Amino acid sequence: MSLPRHTVAEQAAAPMLSALAFFFVMTSYYIIRPVRDQLSGALGSSSLPLFYAAVLGVMLLLAPVFGLLVARFPRKALLGWSYSFFILCLLAFVPAFMAQDRIGARELGVIFFMWVSVFNLFVVSLFWSFMADIFSSGQARRVFSLIALGGMAGAIFGPLLTRLMLQLIGVARLLAVSALALGAALALLLRLSARHGQRAGDHGDEAIGGSLWAGVRELWSRPFLRYMALLMLFSDGIGTLGYALIADYAKAHLAGTVARTAFYNDLDLATNLLGAMLQLTLTPWLLVRRGPGWGLLLPALINVALLAGLALAGSWHISMFGFGVPVLAVMLVATRGFTYGMAKPATDALYTRVPRETRYKGKNFVETAVWRFGDLVVTGAVSGLRLLGVGLAGLALAGTGVAALASAVARRAGWSPDLAPESSAVTGNADTAQGRRGAKR
Repeated sequence: MSLPRHTVAEQAAAPMLSALAFFFVMTSYYIIRPVRDQLSGALGSSSLPLFYAAVLGVMLLLAPVFGLLVARFPRKALLGWSYSFFILCLLAFVPAFMAQDRIGARELGVIFFMWVSVFNLFVVSLFWSFMADIFSSGQARRVFSLIALGGMAGAIFGPLLTRLMLQLIGVARLLAVSALALGAALALLLRLSARHGQRAGDHGDEAIGGSLWAGVRELWSRPFLRYMALLMLFSDGIGTLGYALIADYAKAHLAGTVARTAFYNDLDLATNLLGAMLQLTLTPWLLVRRGPGWGLLLPALINVALLAGLALAGSWHISMFGFGVPVLAVMLVATRGFTYGMAKPATDALYTRVPRETRYKGKNFVETAVWRFGDLVVTGAVSGLRLLGVGLAGLALAGTGVAALASAVARRAGWSPDLAPESSAVTGNADTAQGRRGAKR
């Protein structure tokens, strides 16, 4: 029996609308990301533990608030209120940046770094929770790399737009441009939610219910979520190590807000070009033919090789195409590129095979509070090792060990026994027999 023509058209349009929405989400974020990073670059890695401690405190306060919102409000209201809050905050920061010299880089840096980190985690995490809610597991393996590619296009367009407009309108007014992009993403997501809510079997107009602490509880009761939390800690350790070291490089070698913003902007551009290339070539083949588990494992193995190479190099610069290139920048671009271009679509495809409450509450807790806890631990460890005289090569060697642990956990997460089988992981499935069994193991 064939589907009605309008239903087929809607199913075909949903991935494209999702990709376009993610394009605007990532454009919005990558406009403000170099603005945030230049503030940390102005102060160096010694200030990062303070930044991450503030972010972690806010995350722990917001985790139960987000759980309450998910439990009480349907999908459309949750999207609308959350995204609208961040749009208003972006506009409110415009006058603050105009008065940056009077406020001070450290004071404004702590506040804005904390807010952008919350923005990134909640806005992006909520987007992918929504995607896992409206696509089945089989669909996810086919279309999530396309949707991620839309986001990668935004992550490339954002830095290009920032570079173009930075000299014309200045740092402060870029935030208003970011707010416009996020507003466009919200409009598309609300349209998608309304379209999908008309399908039989969809539960998007119903509040998920449950406890506001469900995200914390499921971290202990569901093996898959435990593996994802450990993988988040180890993978974040690698990324945060690179971020801390690059902040020291920026402080030592780059002077001025514009120079640091341009440097971080170029890092983002190179990272996202690599991620886009992966999403156009290797990632869709790997997810469809080999499954999302390999999409987690391969980037972890590549990180082992990259960090081992950095430990052997042991220097700030290497020669590439006749130019001196920061070796840290090469490592950071490669690790981030494989994370965004392969590991992230694979992770979100796996979340289609868990109950709805886990998709929103458990996933959000792992990708917010657990992530920022890792940031705080790693930056504190880097500062401590620096005081003990450990140099670049020693830190990279420690990172190699962490990457090896991440590889072992990725292998378990991708084939976790409590994941629903492909045939049971259908759109709108609030719980499955396999999911219930897994929660009790």
